[in-house]
Amino acid sequence: MCTGKCSKCIGRLLLPLGLCAIIANILLYFPNGEVLDADKITDFVWYFHGILGAGLIVYLPAFLMLGAGGDGCCANRCGMLLSMLLSAMGFFGAVYCMIMSSLGLEQGPLCDTGDGDYVYPFRNQTLEESYLFNQTTWDICKKPKDVVLWNVTLFSILLVIGALEAVLCLIQVLNGLCGCLCGTCKRQRQTDVT
Repeated sequence: MCTGKCSKCIGRLLLPLGLCAIIANILLYFPNGEVLDADKITDFVWYFHGILGAGLIVYLPAFLMLGAGGDGCCANRCGMLLSMLLSAMGFFGAVYCMIMSSLGLEQGPLCDTGDGDYVYPFRNQTLEESYLFNQTTWDICKKPKDVVLWNVTLFSILLVIGALEAVLCLIQVLNGLCGCLCGTCKRQRQTDVT
């Protein structure tokens, strides 16, 4: 497969992943579909890891890769170098999303445990007593309803999306390096001069 066609394929995969990351991050602002005050939303939502990290930052290399192939921007060595650099940036954005999602999962949601105060009831738990492996502890959060399930699901989705994007961007870095060093497989038209 030509390096330009490979770039185009990776770009097509990154676009829906970025959109899903943005949507998942936005949904985290509305636990269980409820509109809450800003001080009642989990801290790690405010780092915009799905919107920026796995979303907008990954869109930059994705749009460049979609122009690849044929006479597009990646049909030459300079274009592949640019694709490689932007893909490295996309890789770091995806890794940022993975780190923030992992920390969000580890900390747990901000919720009302029944006394009217919003706290992190699962903070500072060891791995053995983690709420992630003991669903019976999820009932400690009274408001918003099902906030633990909401956060676990969306942070997990963001973690998986970040991992997929990181792998795809890393593949594109290697593809771009190949295209930069070896050249793309742009075919020259043969013309018969008679």
